[in-house]
Amino acid sequence: MNYEWLDEYLLSMPGAEKDYKLEWRWHRYMVRGKLFAALCAPEETYKVYGGHELVNLKCDPRLGELLQAQYPEILPGFYTDKRNWIAVLLDGGVPDQVLEGLCRQSYELVVSKLPKYVQRELAPGKAGLPGPK
Repeated sequence: MNYEWLDEYLLSMPGAEKDYKLEWRWHRYMVRGKLFAALCAPEETYKVYGGHELVNLKCDPRLGELLQAQYPEILPGFYTDKRNWIAVLLDGGVPDQVLEGLCRQSYELVVSKLPKYVQRELAPGKAGLPGPK
């Protein structure tokens, strides 16, 4: 993986937790039990996803379409709702700043669906979202 910083960055989000789903072989990143990112390496049988390490991220559907047109390493989500999730192949083609922004947006999309009192607890003024590299 060319994005060695990714695990640390995902865990730096306020309230972020990580676990490993053995059945899927996914490292899952969640906030208050809601998935916002997943790292995995699908087997070769999974066509365009196979043989690549990737990160699944929640994404606005319109932005996802634009990103997929711009970057060949960004695909519809792997084993997730392909309208609301994208898969970023971690072969090094997506610039760090773009991937960082996508991770932050994924986290923010998930947090925006949490109860208001939780959003206040996780608010940037309180805990602080990590800044750009």
